[in-house]
This record gives sequence, C-alpha cells and structure tokens, in this order.
Amino acid sequence: MEAIATRAAANVASETAKGVFRKVKLHVRYAINYKKIVEQFDEKMKSLIAKRDVDKINEEANKVKDLEDKAKAKCFLGLCPSIKSRYQLSRKAEDDGTTVDKLLEAGRFEKVAVPGIPDAPISAAPENLEAFDSRKEVFNEIMVALKDPTVRMIGVYGPGGVGKTTLVDEVAGQAKEVTSFGLVVKAIVTLTPKIEEIQRQIAELLGLKFEEKSIKARACRLSERLKKENILVVLDDLWARLSLDEVGIPFGDQHKGCKILLTSRDKNVLTNAMDAERTFELGVLKDVEAWELFKKIAGNNFEDLELRSVATEVAKRCEGLPLAIATVARALRNKALHEWKDASRQLQKPSPRYFTAGIPAAVCSAIGLSYSHLESEELKQTFLLSCLLGRNAHIEDLLRWAMGLHLFDGVNTIEETRNRVLTMVSNLKASCLLIDSYDNEHFSVHDFIYDVALAIASRGEHAFLLKDWPDEERMEMFKIIILSLTSFKQLPHELDCPQLSLFC
Repeated sequence: MEAIATRAAANVASETAKGVFRKVKLHVRYAINYKKIVEQFDEKMKSLIAKRDVDKINEEANKVKDLEDKAKAKCFLGLCPSIKSRYQLSRKAEDDGTTVDKLLEAGRFEKVAVPGIPDAPISAAPENLEAFDSRKEVFNEIMVALKDPTVRMIGVYGPGGVGKTTLVDEVAGQAKEVTSFGLVVKAIVTLTPKIEEIQRQIAELLGLKFEEKSIKARACRLSERLKKENILVVLDDLWARLSLDEVGIPFGDQHKGCKILLTSRDKNVLTNAMDAERTFELGVLKDVEAWELFKKIAGNNFEDLELRSVATEVAKRCEGLPLAIATVARALRNKALHEWKDASRQLQKPSPRYFTAGIPAAVCSAIGLSYSHLESEELKQTFLLSCLLGRNAHIEDLLRWAMGLHLFDGVNTIEETRNRVLTMVSNLKASCLLIDSYDNEHFSVHDFIYDVALAIASRGEHAFLLKDWPDEERMEMFKIIILSLTSFKQLPHELDCPQLSLFC
C-alpha cells in the first residue's frame, strides 16, 4: 500500500514537473524566439491594416514598437541583451498576433461591401427632359461622344434657363452604368469661380478631407486621387476659361481615363477657351413639348375649356424655357380659375420690380410670379435670404442667419429653428425656386433665379442687398441692410434707420 502511494506521489510529481517544465519552456521561448515572433506579428499587422483602417490597430502596433526598441537595448553596461524586455516584447507580439488572427478570420467574406463614393447628385428637376425629342437627340449624341476614345472634352451650350444643368445631370446619372467610368463627380463653377470652392465640391464627393492649406497643395492631392480610376468630371456653368491644373483635375496625357463635360451659355467659352472637341447646342422646347411639360408640372390636363384657354396663354408666355415653365406651372398648381387669370395678366404686364438686365423678360416674369405666390412672408424672406448666401449655400449658414434675424415666429430652440429651415427649403424646392446641390447639407439656386432674387431684395423694403444708396424716406423703412461693397465709393456720414436690426 505504501509502495502504491509512493508510486502515485511520484507520478503526480512527475506530471507536475512536466507541466512546470512546459510552462518554463513556453516562457523561455519568448526570450529566445522573440525576433521570429515579432516578424510574424508585423506580417499579420500588415495584412490587417490592408483590410481595415482602424486607429486601434496602429495603437497596438505602436505598443509593440516601443517594446521592440527596449528589447534592442542592452543591460549591465551594454554587455548583454535585456532578457526581460525581449520576453515582454515577444509575449506582447504573440498575444496581439493571436488577436489579429481572429480579426483576419472574421474579415474573410466571399463578398465584401464597402461604403461607395457618392456620385454627383442629380438635381431635383421637376421634369425628365430626356423624354422630349429635342432633348433625347442631344442626350444620345453626348453618350456616344463619352464612349469615343478620341474625345476627351465635351461641351453643352445654350441660353440660360434652357435646361443644360438638367441634361448633364441625366448624362451623369447614366454615364457610370453604360460607360467605363468608375466615378462621376460634379462642380458648379459660376460667373465668379473660386478655385477653393470647386476643389471642395469635388473632394466632398470623393470623401476626401483636405489637410493642405494652399490651393496648389490641394490640387496635387486631388489630382492624385482622381488618377486612381476612370472618371467623368462635370463642370457646370462656365463663363470663361478655367485652369484644370489649378483645380487639380488631371487631363490629357496626365490621365487618359479622365473626361470632362462642360456647360456654358457661350459656345466660344467651350471651343476657344476650353478646347472642347465636341459641342452640342440645347435650344428652347418645341411648342408641343413645352405644353406637355407645363401640364405635367401643373398636374392638370385642363379638360375645362375656359381654364385650358387661360393655361395655354400662360404657357406661351414662358417661351419654351423649362425654367420659366417649371416656376410658373408649379406656382399655379391646384389654383382656382381667377388665380390663373390674374397670373396671365401679370405675365402680360409684368412688374418692373422683377426685371433684371441680361435675363429674358419671360424668365423674370415667371420667377416674379412664383415669388409672389409663395404662401407666407416667412417663406419669401427665407427665399431672399437663401439667395443672399450664394449659389451653393450651406443649410447651417441659413440656420444661423435665420436665428440671428429672428426670422421665424414661435420657434425658440436651435432644433426648432433647424426644422423650420429644412421645411422652408423643402417648400422652396417644391416651388422650383431652389434646387438640390452636390450634397444634402447644401442647396443651390439657378443663376437667373439668384439674380432676380437679389433684384427683388435690393428694391424691397427689407433691403437684403443694396447696390445704390436710397433716399432718406426709404432708409427709415429698412430693418435689414446688407451692402454690396463694390457698388459704393463712399458711405454716408450717418444713418437714420429707426427700425434697423442688421447692418453689414
């Protein structure tokens, strides 16, 4: 019995010794094989970083790097390696390596979905102009040119309000599906282009965040990103030559996978200033097309003969311009006969208040009619303020101005004001006075509507914008004055504006 107990105790001791030895061997190998373990960890980290962009990964890698630096140090006057540091490094690398293995295993999917880069958003146009024969022909010709490897730059020209932006938006929407473009981006240039703004529009669509401060450095960064794939760049509303190099758009031999689609009112800007190889003219709608578009937006087939007669006359006053048709038809949607008759009179004898140099009378009248039919004074003031903020304004900027000016009654908090602002912007888009911009945080406005809005504001009692200094009687009426500084050589010595709440 004693012998059995002795043997059992010996076996236990033996197994215990083996276990202890295994543990000792395990820990010793951390110090001996530290270099191999760290190299394996580095390879695993490279694989993981290639799949994930997570700050935590870099944090853990840096911890291992710090331990590696310590392990390279010597102990005891530099005569022998630091066993403790090597042990800590090897142990940390192997533990983290096991975690990396699990992450890599979890990341093995047959298909991987990643958030895509948003394409240039299509403007919320009230019509599909491609459905009309006059538009379908131009649309098809542009699509053919996009597929032609010898054509790098394409231009669309025509008068303002004719639908150039809507057409190229539709082209952009289909280009990615039927051509080799991996990416489509768009920027609005305007009469007074700002390179930083154009760069920002394109960068936001690419999901690119600029850390660089200078235009040149941003251009280099943007160019590097755009060179990574075949891309269609839409530049809307050109008035003069735009330097693609200055913006950072690689073109020609710099990037043969890049094509440019331009719009302008002036064909010479496209052919002479920008050297477009193919240009297409977009004219006004034919009479039949204009009437069909008018009925569609008005939401009425006009079966009532008297109403049909008035509506036909109103539609003719729009002169085939989609912008005029959209604003008038939307303003008169679901209106009574007497309102249609009044609108017809206004279009025949428009108020000079809405006339703006360089804009067709039909468009000025149409915009003025749409403005006058806005349902509330709050909505009218929001519209004028929105246009004051520029062609592509940020909703948060409109929010700040609205709060500062106490534009809305019955709202007290930032959230309430933001909800009111979003509602107002939505209503103005429904009225075709504002349109979508390149992302959901901005809104845009057609340049004709923009100019007419500024004309209304400068002549109105609120004086959102002044180009000429008014007389004393008018000054007493003003609550808000925002100056166009380029128009004034000298300011008056004093102001007598008892109702003034803002002057800038």
